[in-house]
Amino acid sequence: METIFTLSGFGLGVIGFGLAAIGGGIGVGLAGNGAMGAVARQPELYSRIFTLFIMSAAMSEALALMGFALAFVAMAV
Repeated sequence: METIFTLSGFGLGVIGFGLAAIGGGIGVGLAGNGAMGAVARQPELYSRIFTLFIMSAAMSEALALMGFALAFVAMAV
């Protein structure tokens, strides 16, 4: 009986981390797309746009890391 709960927790952890990784990748991709479009329109604002891109990419990756931590919590339950 305990094996079923352990395997389901492991499965939840793997699925949760996979979704978090996909979400982080999509978020960084969209931020990069927006940054490249903005630089193409106004190249003189490159440094400011790059700073905003790094901040948004960091926020997106922070959410992916939270999903990674929650995957471990799901596996422990």
